[in-house]
Amino acid sequence: MTEADFPIEPADSAGHPVVLVARTPVRAAGLLALLRERGLDAVAAPVIERAPVEDHAELDAARERLARGAYDWVAVTSVNAVDALLGPASGEVPALAGRIADEPVRWAAVGPATRQALAGHGLAVDLVPDVATGAGLADAFPAATAKDATTAGDPAHQPRVLLPLGSLASDTMRAGLEAKGWTVDVVTVYRTITRELPPELRRPYDVVVVASGSAASQIAAQLGPQRVVAIGEPSARAAGAVGHTVLATAAEPTDEALAAAVAEALVRT
Repeated sequence: MTEADFPIEPADSAGHPVVLVARTPVRAAGLLALLRERGLDAVAAPVIERAPVEDHAELDAARERLARGAYDWVAVTSVNAVDALLGPASGEVPALAGRIADEPVRWAAVGPATRQALAGHGLAVDLVPDVATGAGLADAFPAATAKDATTAGDPAHQPRVLLPLGSLASDTMRAGLEAKGWTVDVVTVYRTITRELPPELRRPYDVVVVASGSAASQIAAQLGPQRVVAIGEPSARAAGAVGHTVLATAAEPTDEALAAAVAEALVRT
């Protein structure tokens, strides 16, 4: 059993709006606290979760290329991708992060949470876009130049980016980076699998918070169309496509912005 098997139960909901956060209780703890400060009852339970890839050969080969300095950039679009590529951060620097610490590779993070996850591995982030989406990161990325082509000390080296993604990720980042002249190695570093909500949580909610298109799809499959608040525009579009009513989209992909969006949506409705 893991922490995800123990959803955080809402408080007495008499007369108070009830919010479901479609995340594991540990990932949702900060948001739950902010929602409860606003007088809302909130419960957290995951409808998707990360699982290891079944065949590690591609991932292991990418790690070895990274350790050899074969990449100019690594572009990371989620905390899950950081953990899957480098291993969960702990009190000691993970083996791979230690091996690449002296390489000239630059790191790009989709947003503050991903930047913090990389910092936990002792890695400095060179690029964070103003718009915290895959498309925003691709737009903010520099164009490949001849200087990048000689970064590895090899005249035949092509300007290259490692793009570690989940199994359900869209092609937006790869296409955007290739349009700027980069050779992109897309590597699946984790699988996304579904989790069933426990019976006691299959009930009506005033708002459901979704932090990915995959979560929005699973909420629709398990609960039917809901009123949702999304963490960003891609999640909002995915939620609308599967029949949810999107009440609001967070201004930033942070707990504070999500809590504010939920509170404002409930006031309006």
